Amino acid sequence: MHALSIPTWIIHISSVVEWIAAIWLVWVYADVSQQPAWRSLSWGMLPVLISAMCACTWHFFDNAPQLEWLVTVQAATTVLGNVTLCIAGWWIWRATRPANE
Repeated sequence: MHALSIPTWIIHISSVVEWIAAIWLVWVYADVSQQPAWRSLSWGMLPVLISAMCACTWHFFDNAPQLEWLVTVQAATTVLGNVTLCIAGWWIWRATRPANE
C-alpha cells in the first residue's frame, strides 16, 4: 500500500463510496419519481464502479506486476461504462419524450 499517499487513498476510497451512493440514489429517484427509465442509469454506472475497484485493488497491492491485468480490466470497464452511460442517457431521453413525437 505504499504506492499512494494517505490523502490519495482517502480520495480513491471516498470516490468509490460516493459512486455507490450515487447508484443507489438514482435507483431511489427512479422509484420515487415513478420513472423506471432512470434505473438504466444505475445499471450503466456499474461498469465504472468496477473500473474504480480495479484501480483501488491494483494500488492496494503496490501495483504488483502479476496484477497488471487489472489495468486492462480497468480500461475495458471504463470504456464499457462510458458506452452504458451514453445508452442510459439516451434511454432516459427517449422515455421522457412526448408520445406523439
